[in-house]
Amino acid sequence: MLLQEGTNTRFFHLYLGDTIAKAVSIFMDLKIAIIPVLDSEGRLLSIFTRSSLYRAIQDGATSKDIVDPYLIKDVISISDDISDDELASFVKVSPVGSLPVINKEGKLIGLLCKSKMVMTLFRHSELLNVQRKAILDSMHNGVIVVDSHGRVTHINIGARRILNLETNTYLGHSFKALLPNFDLTPSLIYGEVKIGIKYKHRNITMVINITPLNIEGNIAGAIIIFQDLTDLEHTAKELETVKALNKTFDTVLNIIHDGIIVVDGRGKTMLINQAMADFLTLSPEEVIGKPITDIIETSRLHIVASTGASETSDVMTIQGKPLIVSRLPIIKEGDVVGAVGKAVFPQLAEFQELAEKIRFLEHKVTFFQEELQKNKTAQDIMQDMVAESSEMKKLKEEITIVASSSSTVLITGESGTGKEGVAHAIHLCSDRCKGPFIKVNCAAIPENLMEAEMFGYVAGAFTGAAKGGKLGRIESADGGTLFLDEIGEMSLALQAKLLRVLQDREIERLGSTKSIKVNVRILAATNKNLSKAISAGEFRADLYYRLNVINLHLPPLRERIEDIEPLIHFFINKFNDILKANVMGIANNALRALLNYSWPGNIRELENVVERAVNFTRSGLIEPNHLPQQIVCGNSSKGLETNETIRHQDKIGHIERNIIAAALEKAGGNKTKAAKLLNLSRSRLYDKLNKYNLNA
Repeated sequence: MLLQEGTNTRFFHLYLGDTIAKAVSIFMDLKIAIIPVLDSEGRLLSIFTRSSLYRAIQDGATSKDIVDPYLIKDVISISDDISDDELASFVKVSPVGSLPVINKEGKLIGLLCKSKMVMTLFRHSELLNVQRKAILDSMHNGVIVVDSHGRVTHINIGARRILNLETNTYLGHSFKALLPNFDLTPSLIYGEVKIGIKYKHRNITMVINITPLNIEGNIAGAIIIFQDLTDLEHTAKELETVKALNKTFDTVLNIIHDGIIVVDGRGKTMLINQAMADFLTLSPEEVIGKPITDIIETSRLHIVASTGASETSDVMTIQGKPLIVSRLPIIKEGDVVGAVGKAVFPQLAEFQELAEKIRFLEHKVTFFQEELQKNKTAQDIMQDMVAESSEMKKLKEEITIVASSSSTVLITGESGTGKEGVAHAIHLCSDRCKGPFIKVNCAAIPENLMEAEMFGYVAGAFTGAAKGGKLGRIESADGGTLFLDEIGEMSLALQAKLLRVLQDREIERLGSTKSIKVNVRILAATNKNLSKAISAGEFRADLYYRLNVINLHLPPLRERIEDIEPLIHFFINKFNDILKANVMGIANNALRALLNYSWPGNIRELENVVERAVNFTRSGLIEPNHLPQQIVCGNSSKGLETNETIRHQDKIGHIERNIIAAALEKAGGNKTKAAKLLNLSRSRLYDKLNKYNLNA
């Protein structure tokens, strides 16, 4: 729908009682003309515009004043079920630059930008013109289009062939220059439609149809379509031949006892013989045109039609009966356009017994593969870690040594360097590998739920608690490993309780006074500087020393360039398997671009870039055009800020500093209350206080 293309679904909004400062911040961040004002359920109440802001300034309002007196309540909005034609008509006459889009419940779902919508309509118009020309030129019939004065505006390829015209020199000339003595007046003046007019031009006998172009009650021209009768006679003969071939083909298909079914490139059923239809207990009419997976749920014909890879002599069970199935792609001019499946219907008891044996052997192979995966040695796990740089080779040695210990390990490094992978490797290489590996992301769980998640609770511990209580993450990791990711985001209160676990190896569930002994090895990871966090009062020093018994540091990818190329080939192999692709490697110029990039997102960013490249490449080598633009151009994600951008950020920073100062004043200097007012974590608030020098 046109509405979806012209609507921005990423928007900010206001509530009644919000400040002018918040509105100014949204205007500056998004550069939009209006800000919707919603109720608590997301329904549109009113809007705040730049005009509203100007009126507020004119009235002497400050950034702390609320927006309510300046809201516009008489809001023009449109429904999300508006048709394309209605939307186009609305855009033509509407004086509004932006307006809200609401659903049936009155809830806001986006903002329609008129300028964006006009460009969308323009693109659609251009596309329609291109499609129209392509359609006309693909027609075997001759097509000539004239304007209201009878001047030629288009001649298709069919018309040039029939009339033996070498070029488009007749464009802009009178239609009579092409077909003399042919009168267009009834169609251009009176709008008459002419069908089946015979006309002879030189030695060609044609049949001509004329349709006037009526636009909003005015005749803007006409389309003249004509056919050489000689071509029609030739086509009729060819059609009779094709009919005879189709009849022969149908007869052959339906006298064989094997089942035949054909799908197109999208997996829709195009043909089925009577033997296959009888086996499925369906009529051919019930099958044709439907996706093959709707007919046979476990079919792979659509996959063969997509990949072009043949599958022969496969054993398949349909409706409880074993079949021998072969699937072959249908290739036309080098492209896969569909697939044909052949099913053999064996009735012998010996075959059924053989099929059962094959299935048993398949299950047996799967079982042994799973057992082999479970019994991977530490050496196997270490081989899976890509490491060519001296730093990573040293880290692998340290992991092997640390795994044999029971000491606590603190894993540090930037986001995306693979800290969780190192923690998992330590667990799998340790004597706890058969025990659980429990991961807790300290930044992802809300602070008020974190204690219950970590330590569990007994029945009745708090309102809403499960009747039987709940096992905590620490207790779930008993006999195994507990991995605390983003440990730097843990609250101080919970840090104190975790310290007791490390010291006494015991926990108490919420609502209980009974201590429970736990045998858990704790691994922690962070991308924060914990020394600075200790100085800022955000992290306990005693907990830090308990966690930092062994420290493993993962260097950022930009400091271990030797690992980039082997990692690229590792990820290519990985996504070849996942995406069923056949990428052979990477071109030298593309590799140079990846080696020259600074990788602020580290290994995680590199993996995403390779996945994107494999999606676009599919086979052959990854080239520079398969990579994101900022990498090919040699820009890191940090970019270069212009003076204008810096000035813009300074203004935003000034507004943000004022808002934080106002929240502190309202909270009476209590930083915890101020953090709640600003909807920020305490650690995030402390960062901003330091940034804006508001700690005094």
